[in-house]
Amino acid sequence: MLSQFKKMQADIRNQGTVKWKHVMHLIRLLISGIIVLKHGFVPVRVDEHREQLLAIKRGEMPWEETEKWRLSLHAEFDRTFAETKLPERPDYEKANAFLIKARYHAVEN
Repeated sequence: MLSQFKKMQADIRNQGTVKWKHVMHLIRLLISGIIVLKHGFVPVRVDEHREQLLAIKRGEMPWEETEKWRLSLHAEFDRTFAETKLPERPDYEKANAFLIKARYHAVEN
């Protein structure tokens, strides 16, 4: 998310405009991050926001509206981050055991 935000800022600074693809990815990552913090899983699809995200990518959503949504999502992300029940760090041992099991299963099939 931070990487996309920096890309957007660099676009504005260097070219005076944004690359809408960077803005769309930033907003998609904010939406996904909020879901991760609230529900503890990484969403693969964000169907309910699909049309808005595509409109941003195509440059069809006005900058003011896009920026207002981004700022709102940033605020929600910050609030959700402060309230999340997720642990400070991942359980690396559990994740590693899962990956090893998945690899063995892939080799067996």
